[in-house]
Amino acid sequence: MAHQRSSQARLSPSGDTKATSGPPQLPADEDIVALLAPRLAHFAAVARTEHVTRAAQELRVPQSTLSRAMVRLEADLGVDLFARHGRTVSLTPAGRTFLTAVDRALAEVQRAADAVRADADPAAGKVAFGFLHTLGPETVPGLIRAFRADHPAVRFSLVQNYGEAMLERLRAGELDLCLTSPLPEAPDLVVRRLDEQRLRLVVPDDHPLAGRKRVRLAEAADESFVTLEPGYGLRRITDDLCARAGFRPRVAFEGEEAETLRGLVAAGLGVALLPPPAVPRPGVTELTVTSPRALREIGLAWLAGHPDTPPVAAFKKFVLTRRGRLLSEES
Repeated sequence: MAHQRSSQARLSPSGDTKATSGPPQLPADEDIVALLAPRLAHFAAVARTEHVTRAAQELRVPQSTLSRAMVRLEADLGVDLFARHGRTVSLTPAGRTFLTAVDRALAEVQRAADAVRADADPAAGKVAFGFLHTLGPETVPGLIRAFRADHPAVRFSLVQNYGEAMLERLRAGELDLCLTSPLPEAPDLVVRRLDEQRLRLVVPDDHPLAGRKRVRLAEAADESFVTLEPGYGLRRITDDLCARAGFRPRVAFEGEEAETLRGLVAAGLGVALLPPPAVPRPGVTELTVTSPRALREIGLAWLAGHPDTPPVAAFKKFVLTRRGRLLSEES
């Protein structure tokens, strides 16, 4: 293989090397990775076989193409990677150092390729699925259990969070799908309504309203409310319902989890609008709100135009078949 001294080479605009009389002018740091990456596997094959012709046969590329690639690689780096011995080659000290790093890089690429292929495997791939905290105790476990009856090897990466945080992760590519409420309206998202869930006014057992089964929300206008923090979908729904009932809720405490709010209600710190509990909570009474109609819509959201892997497509199709029967309790 003809060899051009790399100390006299400079990368031309076309990617070829040409002789210069001055010192080597190496590519800028931000360009070097793009220049080197396609040649790393070729370099590793030549280094392993110590023979350009055998490496070319193994890689199924012309020997002349591989020879030129190695010359250009040395020119781009500005160092000799090989010592030439007729038809054979051996690594220089710089070549051995470079090979160690190249082997690690190629192994990492192989691991990454294996990982993304495994995640996309129709039978045993992965679904990154987000859902609201209030859907965690029963709804989501039941949903996944039913899906895995026909797809037992599909893996799930599960994220519990409030709606806006999940939509951010959806947009960032960290989630494939999420169950959220209220239903977002955004051009970059696709949202399908699945079900609705009745919200109840939760009061302490010793509250004057505790002897009732039904209540108009306006009757709680003078009460202190315990609510989720601003940014949570249920907080926005609470504020909207109270506004429709003609008042602005006086917020005594804010939290991050619905069952914590139930505990605060049981402690006598206020009332709350909450979805039904997975397990009845002692110390509170849950009243049906007759006016306004206190409901929240639950929907499935995903990023518009985002291609689905086979396991994601299968789970999405399954969840959409649960429209109207997603929730385990009577709504």
